[in-house]
Amino acid sequence: MSFRGQTPTIVVLKEGTDTSQGRGQIISNINACVAIQDTLRATLGPFGSDILIVNNNKTTISNDGATILKLLDVVHPAAKILVDISRSQDSEVGDGTTSVALLAGEFLKESKQFIEEGMSPTIITKGFRKACELSCEKIKELQVELHNEDPVEFRELLRKCAKTAMSSKIIHKNSDFFTELVVDSVLTLDQDDLNEQLIGIKKVPGGSMTDTKFIKGVAFKKTFSYAGFEQQPKNFKNPKILNLNVELELKAEKDNAEVRIDKINDYQEIVDAEWKLILQKLQAIVDTGANIVLSKLPIGDLATQFFADRGIFCAGRVPQDDMNRVILAVGGSIQTTCSDITEHDLGTCEVFEEVQIGGERYNLFEGCPKTKTVSLILRGGADQVIEEVERSLHDAIMVVKRSIKNRFVVAGGGAIEMELSKILRTYSRTIPGKQQLIISAFAKALEIIPRQLCENAGLDGTELLNKLRSLHSKGEVWYGLDFEKESISNNFEKFIWEPSLVKINALQSATEAAILVLNVDETITNKANEEQPNAAAAAMAGRGRGIPR
Repeated sequence: MSFRGQTPTIVVLKEGTDTSQGRGQIISNINACVAIQDTLRATLGPFGSDILIVNNNKTTISNDGATILKLLDVVHPAAKILVDISRSQDSEVGDGTTSVALLAGEFLKESKQFIEEGMSPTIITKGFRKACELSCEKIKELQVELHNEDPVEFRELLRKCAKTAMSSKIIHKNSDFFTELVVDSVLTLDQDDLNEQLIGIKKVPGGSMTDTKFIKGVAFKKTFSYAGFEQQPKNFKNPKILNLNVELELKAEKDNAEVRIDKINDYQEIVDAEWKLILQKLQAIVDTGANIVLSKLPIGDLATQFFADRGIFCAGRVPQDDMNRVILAVGGSIQTTCSDITEHDLGTCEVFEEVQIGGERYNLFEGCPKTKTVSLILRGGADQVIEEVERSLHDAIMVVKRSIKNRFVVAGGGAIEMELSKILRTYSRTIPGKQQLIISAFAKALEIIPRQLCENAGLDGTELLNKLRSLHSKGEVWYGLDFEKESISNNFEKFIWEPSLVKINALQSATEAAILVLNVDETITNKANEEQPNAAAAAMAGRGRGIPR
């Protein structure tokens, strides 16, 4: 065989390399993604089930899509794309992590029939992109802006958004209690810089979920302390706070230091010098007028008793994150020496106290002047419950944050998906050719959200979806599922609201993920072969695998 006028592309692969391509490969990738979708189906909505995941003897109970996918050991490379989009949804907007994976899987399932019939993936991706673009434009047309002229009314609007985000979580039965915590937390922050990192979350096992405490300031667990700590005051008003990165402890040299002496008096002088140095440091700290001394390094028994005798509170081995939040909140700066400390280096707050919470003691700094920050101390009967409460609150906090920054909402409960489905179906009838089929399939795939919500709630999905289609075709834009009545209602009037940004981001991420999977028609799996690392396994010329001779 000879080639004239062309140079074949030669790809040399290792021995043991597995290659697969073509239509069968695309269908295999779609099936893998649909399997992931089937795993998450049951977790969607207020009546969704939780999933128990055991990983390295650590048990996690969750219905959060991003958490489940992160803990699942997904091996298939195409299915890992769903893991990535769920994580990106979690980091970008905080909520909708299950929805985005379900939508991506449904888009792929609808496109599977076209692939089996021989349609080019390029045609499908073109139709999906057009349908996604139309959907996002329509959401922006339909979205309703939240106004904040009246603070009381605006707060109530944010409560409704947070309550919707909690409806599918473990805390939905206590949603009124946790909604207040979430809204208070976000509104306490600086509204020009809503940094969720300034909401510190601590976990204390024991008690019920409603024992969770809201601290308008910084809270951290009591650190390890030496004898003499009991004599220190545990409550201050308007204290001066000194933050150190200094070790205040008598201890042996870190390295194997060796001192040769001739007289016993010389040894005494060395001991006296060490005592003199630490006492000078302690006296210098007292002279600053500080009432509270915090250090990232240990504060020993001598220093603890020294401070107790002078009415000063101290805490050593404060974790880095807690120390940073304290400095941001109370002001001042971290000091690496005990000398030349000025008034500007000290921070302050309105109230400091040490309190008992469950089986732990916590140090609380409230009324911090520099940075507005809050702490939530979560309670629960088991570690798994507290961790799920933390994930649920994270989603609600992110939703409220996005609602403040981007004050546009749409109705939830499947209302916006049904409206978009109707619009796309109507549009598809106006265009000729295969694109009509693709956009119609995209519209059908959007119904996975209300259909799955019905299935998880034990309702008749076929009947309710038919009613919704009928109402939306008559112009009833915000009609969706109403689980209290086990029927349908105007969800905008029912205040089942979600930020439009969540829906737009979910649609765009799911569409891009589906397009990415459809564009992959060849997979090369390279199995490590340590014995023959340089062996040539195959020579391929173009798509046809022609081998020059």
